[in-house]
Amino acid sequence: MNQALKTRPDHSIRPDLEMSEDHVVADLTAAFEADPPVRWMYPEQTEYLRHFPTFLSAFGGVAILEGTLEWAEGGAALWIAPGSAPDDEAIMAVVEASVPASRHNDVFAVFEAMGLAHPAEPHWYLPVMGVVPERQGRGLGTALMRPVLDRCDATGVMAYLEATTERSRALYSRLGFEQMDTIRVADCPPIHPMVRHPL
Repeated sequence: MNQALKTRPDHSIRPDLEMSEDHVVADLTAAFEADPPVRWMYPEQTEYLRHFPTFLSAFGGVAILEGTLEWAEGGAALWIAPGSAPDDEAIMAVVEASVPASRHNDVFAVFEAMGLAHPAEPHWYLPVMGVVPERQGRGLGTALMRPVLDRCDATGVMAYLEATTERSRALYSRLGFEQMDTIRVADCPPIHPMVRHPL
């Protein structure tokens, strides 16, 4: 795995800190354990722990492969650069293998709605950003997002994401994101597409 994170000493992010995909997956699995849409997809704890890492690899793994993630002990932001995209075929395969067939239509409808919400213009996409519960509220999420947002500002490129909790929506708003809409599909908890224009 590429070690792409630019360091920030105030969060003990060190360039020599060994990072592995296992670290990233473990941190994000802990961070998303109470995420409403994720737990709607995997409501049982054993199923969540079993399947979320595979789903994570399909949904945000391109950031790991291309080295466009930001990581610190306790959290990660999986950014996907303009011109790249999540692996739709892998996402479909994971859902088919890990979600009961009776729920496939609803889950696929959620992902279809998310796909339609993306801006048409080139943009950095943040499919996954999370901080483990014990490190939340200390600025780590902002530190993980700042390098790519600074790059967006320097290059005039927008950023896009989907907020899944009120807490994350408030964080993203403070960083300049604006809510575009609210995705409501079946009984999935609401998902809020947000866009940030370069400053």
